[in-house]
Amino acid sequence: MSEEFLINFTPQETRVALIQQGAVQELHVERIGGRGIVGNIYLGRVVRVLPGMQSAFIEVGLERTAFLHVADIWGGKNGERQGAGPHPIERLIVAGETLMVQALKDPIGTKGARLTTQISLAGRLLVYLPQEKHIGISQKIDDGAGTGAGRREQLRERIARLLPADETGGFIVRTMAENASDAELAADIAYLRRLWQEIRHRGGAGGTAPAVLHHDLTLSQRVLRDLAGSETTRIAVDSRENFQKLATFANEYMPQLAPLLTHYTGERPLFDLYAAEDEIQKALGRRVDLKSGGYLIIDQTEALTTIDVNTGAFVGARNFDDTIFKTNLEAAQTIARQLRLRNLGGIIIVDFIDMESPDHRSAVLVELDKALSRDHTRITVNGFTQLGLVELTRKRTRESLAQILCEPCPTCGGRGIVKTAQTVAYEILRELLREARQFSAREMRVLAAPAVIDLFLDEESQSVAMLSDFISRPISLQAEPSYNHEQYDIVLM
Repeated sequence: MSEEFLINFTPQETRVALIQQGAVQELHVERIGGRGIVGNIYLGRVVRVLPGMQSAFIEVGLERTAFLHVADIWGGKNGERQGAGPHPIERLIVAGETLMVQALKDPIGTKGARLTTQISLAGRLLVYLPQEKHIGISQKIDDGAGTGAGRREQLRERIARLLPADETGGFIVRTMAENASDAELAADIAYLRRLWQEIRHRGGAGGTAPAVLHHDLTLSQRVLRDLAGSETTRIAVDSRENFQKLATFANEYMPQLAPLLTHYTGERPLFDLYAAEDEIQKALGRRVDLKSGGYLIIDQTEALTTIDVNTGAFVGARNFDDTIFKTNLEAAQTIARQLRLRNLGGIIIVDFIDMESPDHRSAVLVELDKALSRDHTRITVNGFTQLGLVELTRKRTRESLAQILCEPCPTCGGRGIVKTAQTVAYEILRELLREARQFSAREMRVLAAPAVIDLFLDEESQSVAMLSDFISRPISLQAEPSYNHEQYDIVLM
């Protein structure tokens, strides 16, 4: 399936849209003041070790201290070091110690960044693992069974032949290296080794923690390194200056992609041309309409994301079971696209419309797996639960589109609902009584949103009069258009 990348530059942010079959499939946003840190390497200082959580807090110069779990300490899972068996974290690191660490996940919400001490450096074709002697092959590379030595083993032998005699690190062969020449592989090896030597030099003796040793590539550069592939037909850039920078970067590190770069000079904004601006607005809403008339409701919380499928206005042509089946099939494709568009990660629960037929359930799962296979991010689908829900997980490394572009509503505080005017009015009446008993005043004035004051002047006017008689002092009302629905003040005169 052919694909195009649109890269929109402004002084404040960079936006990337992936176009497949004429529609936007993925959106990426990186703001100058809030660049992601995944892949960055730091010289960090251990602030606190928590034996009860088998974790530690590391100061790396960010707003919040970062988080290091024992399983992410180099030497093996669960704290194993060179076959010495598992060790508790308090025996591996101590407070005040200096560590070289790499960011695994960006800070998300109230959580700090997650770190690892196992360093990996990604190139175009290979991933360099300077701390371990191992050559791995991407799982997406087919072994080519029946062709003598498998393709994966042939790649492993090629890499081993190209490694310098003094190499002590390991490599992982990326999918894009499957058809690469020896010269291209050797160039990637040399680049990654040189980069590692520079990082080690910066973090060597005399280095003061916290410090940044290595910044990962910018969003536009990562498009060339990680996202563009054999199916990419064009990479359009709407900024001449940044087009020239990307062209220089591509010519040096990814010459096969340089011919795909084009400078867009049309009068119409690049994102408007492909309706990417409209897709961004739609991706921030809860409801996603299906072509059949059905719809999805997507709710993102800190713990997980829920997706509810509804038939809506779709009534079908045959029977109820076929209507449900067709709606679920269409929903499966749309859900896969929405996960990519919104960059939703973590635990995701999908509530498809209940299907009685096991064949229908299997077909919907197959359609969902097929649609998800085009995602660049690792996804695990666990099938239907006993309650008829589909559980899946999508690797979360960066904030979702909504977390980047939006903030919690100042009125509802992120609840998604606000108190009714009547509820707020009754709270005010109780507060008036409470303050009348504590303070002496000639008059009490209520400042509130117009909807609440209108209620006091109409339906609840008798309640205000009764309370005024009970506390033996007048109550005046004042509408404040600038107040949100739940905000009010009581002024003692």
